[in-house]
Amino acid sequence: MSAATDTAPRRDAAAAAARTGRRVEEVLDRLAADGDRRACEAAEELVRVLMDFYGAGLARILALLDGDGGGAPAAPGGSPLDRLLGDELAGGLLALHGLHPEDVRTRIERALESAGSPLEAAGFDESTGTLRLRSSAAGCGCPGSTQAALRAVEDALACFAPEVTSVETEPRAAGPAEPPLLQITARPPDGAPGPGGTGERP
Repeated sequence: MSAATDTAPRRDAAAAAARTGRRVEEVLDRLAADGDRRACEAAEELVRVLMDFYGAGLARILALLDGDGGGAPAAPGGSPLDRLLGDELAGGLLALHGLHPEDVRTRIERALESAGSPLEAAGFDESTGTLRLRSSAAGCGCPGSTQAALRAVEDALACFAPEVTSVETEPRAAGPAEPPLLQITARPPDGAPGPGGTGERP
């Protein structure tokens, strides 16, 4: 690839970034000119929050590409791309902008694995964005633990699979019936009344 063709995409990206920056400034200027001070302040705060968000994402991507977790746990080994795709912040940014190379069902599995949850995907309806989950292991079934696991899954799904707009849970499939317990009773001592009340052994 020649130097000219290599630098052309960079120039295009730089020009697009400059245009976006000018558009943001124009919008803020229009809000200020309208005299709505609260709306202008809210817009400026939104811009700052977004800048912080994307700045954190870029810093995380650089750390992962450098093989450093950036102060947060990263997937051990693998290629730089594997580390990016498996990271909640970096992978979430890629998914948010439609740049994640994996399909939605693979990313759902990533989210469940990332959350460390005993829940597994039972089905995903792409037309409604509804994901059905069921327990993949026996547990205490306590409402508190189930809700905590569900919240962790929803947080991970928001990063890896923003296509999921609602989550439903269904009970775990019943296993084979357990055999009845053998009832063992103490044998009455000699001379004690037996089952018939005669004092004789049955």
